[in-house]
Amino acid sequence: MESVSVWRRFDYILFAATLVLVVFGILMIASATQDAIDDDIIRRVPDQINFAIIGVIVAIIMATIDYRLLGSLSPWLYAGIVAILAVVVAFGVEGAGGAKRWLNIGIRIQPSEIGKIILIITLSQYIAERYLDLGKLSTVFRTIIHVAIPAALILFQPDLGTTLVFLFIWAVIVWSAGLRLRHIAFFLLALMVALPIIFPLMRPYQRARIETFINPDLDPDGAYNINQARISIGSGGLLGKGYAVGPQNTGRFLRVRHTDFIFSVIAHEFGMVGGIAVLAMFALVLSRILKGAREASDPLGSMICYGVAAMIFFQTTVSIGMNLNLMPVTGLTLPFVSSGGTSLLFTMVGIGLVESVIVRRRRIII
Repeated sequence: MESVSVWRRFDYILFAATLVLVVFGILMIASATQDAIDDDIIRRVPDQINFAIIGVIVAIIMATIDYRLLGSLSPWLYAGIVAILAVVVAFGVEGAGGAKRWLNIGIRIQPSEIGKIILIITLSQYIAERYLDLGKLSTVFRTIIHVAIPAALILFQPDLGTTLVFLFIWAVIVWSAGLRLRHIAFFLLALMVALPIIFPLMRPYQRARIETFINPDLDPDGAYNINQARISIGSGGLLGKGYAVGPQNTGRFLRVRHTDFIFSVIAHEFGMVGGIAVLAMFALVLSRILKGAREASDPLGSMICYGVAAMIFFQTTVSIGMNLNLMPVTGLTLPFVSSGGTSLLFTMVGIGLVESVIVRRRRIII
């Protein structure tokens, strides 16, 4: 009977919108990597297809698992991800720019992507167990420590973009749980005080990205891709240049166009209409997740939904924002769409988690 109930209450609109973005992403990666000669770039499309298939299967399986069971395993999940992130810092595979963000276990995985989902589960469970004590500043500080340990390990890789995702997830979850206004004011003040201290401690390339965003003339080479992204978006016009024929894409003027700057390829080839359509699809996904949060049967389920929505919203906003030169380049990819197997797989796990909450939501009496 439970299995029948699961599929009756499954949010097919959310799942269908997600699949549309995933399939569209594969098509855009194929366009962005056409005529590639580098083996790694050539493998991007088949790898994305494989991870998409696995992701869909895992999301369906996750929907059948009671999210409260995962919450009860949170101490083990938390200890496991902290251990894995520590291994990455010590023995991770070095990628572009000297960053150690990956582990090679036959296939290359990025544990920080796993960490986002683990954080959502464990932080939500941690707060759910202390729901009535959230008015105490000491409880809020303990939630910060909960996030700070894995976030610090990610920052050491270094990966500032994902660290910011962790902090945003924390902020949204504690806010959804009822963070007091006086605490919000306190943390905003603390952030303003900390920023001048944090900036000098950043890696040189991280500071350079922020400085280039503020004043592009300081680093013309660093500003090149931003300028090309803006040209790509602007030249797309209303309806775009057409799939796989946009000169900014086919001429390879735009670098890392299959990951960081894939939205520029979308706007270039499908124009403003295509860009707005993609944004509308993301809005649909987020609205269904937030609907799941409102109708959740308990605080744990509600916070899990808010956490997944925060992850998708933040990455989407920053990714598109840096394509439009409204935000500094951080390396965050566009969820579901950009090339990145581990990112796609665990974003789909997040969708499966939300579906697990939705199918066990409280009954709405009309």
